Amino acid sequence: MNAQIKDKQYRKFCAYGFLKNLRFFDAFLILFLIDKGVSYTEIGILYASREIVTNLFEIPSGLIADSYGRKKSLAAALFIFILSFLIFWLSLNFWLYLFAFIIFGIADAFRSGTHKGMMMDYLKLNNWAEYKSDYYGHTRSWSQRGSALSSLLAGLLILIDGNYQNIFIYSVLPYTINFILILSYPAEIDRSINQSKKQEKSLVKNLNTLFLVMKQKTVFKLVSTSAFHTAYLKALKDYIQPIMLAIALLLPKINNIDVDRQNGLVVGILYFIIYLLTAYASQYSSVIHKKAPSNLVKKTLLLGLMFGTACGFFFVYQMWVWAFASFALIYIIENIRKPILTAFVADHVPNELLTSVYSSQSQLRTLFSACIAFIFGVFADIWGIGFALILVSGILLLLSVLITYKKKV
Repeated sequence: MNAQIKDKQYRKFCAYGFLKNLRFFDAFLILFLIDKGVSYTEIGILYASREIVTNLFEIPSGLIADSYGRKKSLAAALFIFILSFLIFWLSLNFWLYLFAFIIFGIADAFRSGTHKGMMMDYLKLNNWAEYKSDYYGHTRSWSQRGSALSSLLAGLLILIDGNYQNIFIYSVLPYTINFILILSYPAEIDRSINQSKKQEKSLVKNLNTLFLVMKQKTVFKLVSTSAFHTAYLKALKDYIQPIMLAIALLLPKINNIDVDRQNGLVVGILYFIIYLLTAYASQYSSVIHKKAPSNLVKKTLLLGLMFGTACGFFFVYQMWVWAFASFALIYIIENIRKPILTAFVADHVPNELLTSVYSSQSQLRTLFSACIAFIFGVFADIWGIGFALILVSGILLLLSVLITYKKKV
C-alpha cells in the first residue's frame, strides 16, 4: 500500500479497530455462560435475541448516522457497549444476561457500517478510492491484532484473577478511550461527501433511495453473499471455546496453578494464534484477490462451510487439534473475504448511502445469524456440539450449492 496514505487519520482508523476489539470477555463468553449453568438452548436464545435486536435497529441506525452525523452515532454506540459490559459484570441469572445481550445488540446496530462509511468517504475525499480494498484490509488487520492481544491478556487475567466475570469490567477502559478517539475524527467525514447542510436528505427520502439501491441485483447479491458467511461465523464462533478447553485439558498440569486458571491461559494463547493469522489474512486479502479466481467469493463461502462440517466430524471423534484447525480456517476465510466485499459494495453504492447499505448488509447478517444461533443451540442440547456443527454446516452448505450467481464476484 502507498506509504503516502498512511497519514494521521489512517492511524486513527487503525487505533479504532484495535481498541474496538479489546473485548476481553470474547475469548471466554461461552465458557462463562456454561460456568453459570446456562444451557446451550438458552445460549442460542441469548445470541438470537442479540441478533434480532440488532436487526430491528440496523437500517434506522444507518439512516440516522447518514442524516444526522456518523460521529454522534458511533460515539453513542460505544457508550451503549460500555453499559452492556457493566450489566454483564453485575449479572447473576439468565434474564439479566438477556438484558445485557439486548443492550449489546442495540450498540452493535449503531456501530455496524458507520465506521466503514466514514473510511470510504475519507478515501474519496483524498482521491485514494483505488486503494479501498487494500486500505480496509490493513485497518482491519489492526482489529484482528486487537483481538489477538485481547485474548492473550484475558488469559493472563484469568490466570491471575481466576474469575470470568471480572473480565467484563476490564473492557470498559479501551472503549472509553475509543469514545474519545471518535470525537477527534475530522468534521468532513461526519456526513457523506455528497451532502451539505442545504441539501441534507430527510430520513424518508434516504429510505426511498436506499430501497432503490438495494433493488439492484448486483448490490443485493454482494450484500447478501457477504452477510451469509459472516453470519455463519458470528453465530458459531464462540463454540470454538469448548474445543480449546478440550485441548487445554490434554496438556500436563503446571505446578501450583489450579486447572481453571491454566485452562484460561491456554484458551487465551490459542485465540492469540488465531487472531494473528486473521490479521495477516485481512492485511493481504487484496493480494490474494488479485491472484485468485474470479469466483473467489462463492468458492470461499463453500470452503468455509466445508471446514465447519469437517470441524463437527473431528469434534465427534474427539480429534481436538484437527477440530481447532478446521474452525480456525473459517476465521481466516472470513478475513480474506471481508475487505474484498467491502470494497465491492463501495464501488456500487452512492456515497451518501454507504452507511445505510452497510447497515442493510449487517441486517441481513443478523437475520441469518439469529436463525443459525437458535437452531444450533437447540441441536447442541439434543445431540451435542459436534453433531450440531455437522447438521447446521451441512444444511447451509447444501443451500449454498443450490444458489447460483449469474455474475461471479
